[in-house]
Amino acid sequence: MPAGVLGAVMTVARGNPAAHQVLVDSWPDFAVVLTRLRPEEQADPGDFYANQLAVFYREEGAWRALLGSSEAVDWSRAFQMQGMQDGVHEAVCQAAAAKGLRMKTFQYRAMLSPEPPRPRAQ
Repeated sequence: MPAGVLGAVMTVARGNPAAHQVLVDSWPDFAVVLTRLRPEEQADPGDFYANQLAVFYREEGAWRALLGSSEAVDWSRAFQMQGMQDGVHEAVCQAAAAKGLRMKTFQYRAMLSPEPPRPRAQ
């Protein structure tokens, strides 16, 4: 599970000071986990820094179904979608197009090094 999703789950489990929600498609055998700020905490609809979502899925079809048929994503607000699996970006773009929405997207890739970081000399 990616750090963003795991971090949100742990935050909620520890009293939820960051006001997140963790949504799953079913429990305990989930195929999709989506984390987001609670809707009542989203003050500015244009603030995509505050309106962050993180996703992890075991089945891409379940992820696409969640995007297409639920209120899990508030498409009327600016948001950031964080996910490291192939298909996240494409599914969001296709769901937006199906809703008749134009999106400006920025795709980022995580670059991981097999070498552990070395301490810098002071």
